[in-house]
Amino acid sequence: MLTLADILAARQIIQPYVWRTPLVSSAGLSQRSGAEVYLKLECWQRTGSFKLRGALVKLNSLTREEQVRGVVTASAGNHGLGVAYASQVLGQPAVTIFVPENTPTSKLDHLAAFNCRIRRVGGQYDEAHAAAEVYVREHQATYVSAYDDPAVISGQATVGLEILEDLPTADLLLVPVGGGGLIAGIALAARAINPGIRIIGLQPEASPAAFLSLRDGRPYETYPAGPTICDGLAGGFGRVPFEMAAALIDQILVVSEADVRRSIAWLLAHEQLVVEGAGAIAVAPLLNAQLEAAGKRVVAVLSGRNLDASLLQDVLNTAGAADTSSAW
Repeated sequence: MLTLADILAARQIIQPYVWRTPLVSSAGLSQRSGAEVYLKLECWQRTGSFKLRGALVKLNSLTREEQVRGVVTASAGNHGLGVAYASQVLGQPAVTIFVPENTPTSKLDHLAAFNCRIRRVGGQYDEAHAAAEVYVREHQATYVSAYDDPAVISGQATVGLEILEDLPTADLLLVPVGGGGLIAGIALAARAINPGIRIIGLQPEASPAAFLSLRDGRPYETYPAGPTICDGLAGGFGRVPFEMAAALIDQILVVSEADVRRSIAWLLAHEQLVVEGAGAIAVAPLLNAQLEAAGKRVVAVLSGRNLDASLLQDVLNTAGAADTSSAW
């Protein structure tokens, strides 16, 4: 179990390389939900998502021998960007990153700007992860998990630390969930500071691994996700996040693809924020009345912005004017 001291130590490691992202109020979401709503803008983080935080802590912990043998990871895009950026700013050798074939072009283009080797394998994250594990065994390399590692989770936990420092009276945190590193870290930090705070995770209908894990009391470490624009949330829920934080998560809500699309469109129209599906899902339950939050101080974590321009255009075309209006 990570302690608050571990999380504070992680912050010291990452502080020179990350931005302390803003926590901003949302008048539109507050009016719609009857809550006092704030947005944690990890979509404004360097590399476009929170993933950089955990990657920096993990790579900082590696020995020189581990670095030379090679660092390998699997990613839907954002974790790979975090690892590639971290290796560069820490002055380490190039990393090898396995990504699914359907990784958005925006993320691949961003990755290409760093000193890394990209391997495109399989149609889903779990397949890329399996290929990366084979590579690690064959080359005696070091694998850096996107979520199944205490060091990575301690870095993601700094998001929760910042939220509670900026808004100590927060009642409820809305956190996107994929492998579980972000929600585990935020839950550990937030509950250490405010034991009464509620933690609610959001997952797409196409990949409800965390929902099933909490329901059944065991982690679904792989999951055959259906088609989803929340590519960063597709796949299984990690064993380490489950063991560390399952008891700290109050609820997992499952969100339709249509509502994720509407959330992307609403955030652009009303907050002038470009947020990918895996981040925009955090505001969906405030827009579709899936969650009763009236009278609460609520923070929604917008975890990333790396959204293909073509997908954004498609979302705006299909969402329609009615979906981004105040009547949605």
